[in-house]
Amino acid sequence: MPNRTLGADLSALNTFGLIARAACLVRVRSIEDARELLAGPAWSQQPRLVLGGGSNLILRGDFAGTVMRMEIGGRRLVREDDTHWIVEAGAGEPWHDFVRWTLEQGWPGLENLSLIPGTVGAAPIQNIGAYGLEMADRFESLDVIDLDDGSERVFAAADCRFGYRDSVFKQQPGRWLVTRVRFRLARDWAPLTRYADVERELADKGIDTPTAMDISDAVIAIRRRKLPDPVEIGNAGSFFKNPVVEADCCARLLAAHPTLPHYPQADGRIKLAAGWLIEQAGWKGRDLGPVGCYERQALVLVNRGGARGDDVARIAVAIQADVQARFGVMLEPEPVFV
Repeated sequence: MPNRTLGADLSALNTFGLIARAACLVRVRSIEDARELLAGPAWSQQPRLVLGGGSNLILRGDFAGTVMRMEIGGRRLVREDDTHWIVEAGAGEPWHDFVRWTLEQGWPGLENLSLIPGTVGAAPIQNIGAYGLEMADRFESLDVIDLDDGSERVFAAADCRFGYRDSVFKQQPGRWLVTRVRFRLARDWAPLTRYADVERELADKGIDTPTAMDISDAVIAIRRRKLPDPVEIGNAGSFFKNPVVEADCCARLLAAHPTLPHYPQADGRIKLAAGWLIEQAGWKGRDLGPVGCYERQALVLVNRGGARGDDVARIAVAIQADVQARFGVMLEPEPVFV
């Protein structure tokens, strides 16, 4: 029987540390727990929210329904052949611990995604990415439960409809419960070090031919310097997506702002650095009520103490308005507002 708590405090279950409560919190530690919950007579009559590590979530207030905290663990090598390893983890496994475990086993491929907060089950929902790699690039398949009818399915990549920080799970919140995720890691691994920060970190350490563990260590060092630890100061990591614009729009912006960081995409469009836009709009280190822009990275919003979801929404809207006014670019938040 799944563990239930009525009137549960959620402030410690979201990395922003936002004050909120749930009418009912259920800790799902197995597939059987999920099946039993869905079989209950009141399940279809109440709001529901699937919660992993709470690192990509902004709670606007109390949740008048059931919050399902995913705590299914386990990690294993599913199979291997001459070209790949297929590895699997339960949805409740901490993402960073899983990444380091794969590297310790000698299975490279996820190292650029080191130290990203959250759980394995949340990774495909957001299609997490960093330093030139997206989770979708290493994805094999996942197991999911349809919370509308209780059916259990296996999703391949096409079923997930992955996009930039997007997926079918994010597009249809409250419907899908990810239980296990599998990744395809190639034996013919090659280091992915084209980001300047990673190149610089490796060069500073005198590493010319990096291993996957070297890259992981470099990414960890970079992230620790730039990003606040949620244990010390509440935050949801990078708050805004890097906007992707048409080439002519980028050209106009570069004519006026030659130092604007920009990255050509395969479809001919250009990705811009949201953090740079926010900093140039004057928000780095600036607060609005109990929420502010982090002093070391303008892309991160932080909880100065006692913040609620509406406080986060207020500063997010203000930043969007200022960036839009100065650059004609609308920023889109990465976290999900509930």
